[in-house]
Amino acid sequence: MDGLGVQKEVTDKYSLRGRVFNRIREDILSGKYRQNEELKETSIGNELGVSRTPVREALRQLELEGLVNIIPNKGAYVTGITPKDIHDIYMVRSYLEGLCARWACENITEEKIEELDEIVYLFEFHAKKEHIEQLLELDNKFHEIIYEASESKILVHVLSDFHHYVERVRKVSLSSTSRAMKCNVEHTALLEAIKLRDADKAEALAHEHMMNSIKNISEHGIENILK
Repeated sequence: MDGLGVQKEVTDKYSLRGRVFNRIREDILSGKYRQNEELKETSIGNELGVSRTPVREALRQLELEGLVNIIPNKGAYVTGITPKDIHDIYMVRSYLEGLCARWACENITEEKIEELDEIVYLFEFHAKKEHIEQLLELDNKFHEIIYEASESKILVHVLSDFHHYVERVRKVSLSSTSRAMKCNVEHTALLEAIKLRDADKAEALAHEHMMNSIKNISEHGIENILK
């Protein structure tokens, strides 16, 4: 996916175009639309209750992200996320998450640290209960807080997108109670390093967390998850 992760045109998620864009992207990433499936402007417009124009604009932007391939005089087709894309995203994230954790050590507030403490506590509770949706939500929030604490708009933008791109495989990974509990142990260690403002340790732990994640996902078989 040549366009994955590159700077893209900003779309207001609350505008009509933004809502259509986010809905189609979500449907692609969730697997509703399969690899090489044609995305018909009229059908999607009817489903979403909009004209073809915002659908066409959304498809063009999705092509910039590498999720759609538009063939002139033929149509738009799903490119989606491939196993190699998943692996590449985690490898890139492993370094960027480390940098993000380092910067978070410098900027995070006590209020945000308290939020992270609460997330770690709730994560353990829901992991024991195997509440997958709650775990996914808490994992999202944990990382989002650290992204914001980095005070880097660039990192927030890139990492938030990457985090969303792999949501499907993250959900499968967190469905394993053992991995969910280990994930929380890793979150806890990272949080303790951030509390101590130990940037070197926080960076190393964030990097290791991503490497452990891709190892776990690979054991499940990325190809099987994306089917």
